[in-house]
Amino acid sequence: MAGKIEARLAELTIELPSAMPPVANYVPTVQTGDLIFIAGQICQWNGENRFRGKCGREFDYEQGRLAARLCGLNLIAQLRHALYGDLDRVVRCVRLCGFVNSTPDFTDQPLVVNGCSDLMVEVFGDAGKHARVSVGVNALPGGAAVEVEGLFQVR
Repeated sequence: MAGKIEARLAELTIELPSAMPPVANYVPTVQTGDLIFIAGQICQWNGENRFRGKCGREFDYEQGRLAARLCGLNLIAQLRHALYGDLDRVVRCVRLCGFVNSTPDFTDQPLVVNGCSDLMVEVFGDAGKHARVSVGVNALPGGAAVEVEGLFQVR
C-alpha cells in the first residue's frame, strides 16, 4: 500500500524522475542525525537537460519557475531514494537554496525559485514550508537555468 505522500503525488498526478547518480566526486545525499542534505539538482528529466540558458534572456520568470519545479521533482526523487522509498518519513522541508542562471539585469530570482517552493508545499503540506535562499549566478552546470539544493528533517 502506498504511503500518504505517494498517494498525494498520485492525486496531484505528479510523476517523479529517477534519482540520478552524481556527475562528479560527491554523493547526492548525506544524512546526519535526522537531517538529509541533498546536493544541488538541476532542471533535468532522467538525465536530459530541459532548460538550458539564462533567465532574462532565453527564459522569463514563468519559464524559470517551471525549471525550478523540475529541480524540486529531482530533490524529491533523491529524497525518496535516500529514504528507501518511504517519503512518509519526511518531517519537514527545512531549507532550499536556489541558484538562477540569469542575466545581470534579471531580478526575479525569488519568483523563479517559487516553482520549487510551491511544489514542496503542494506535496508535503505545512511540512513543505521552509526557509530559503534564491540568488542569481553567472553560470550553472551544463548551462542549466536553475539549480536547487535542499535540507530535510526526517524520522
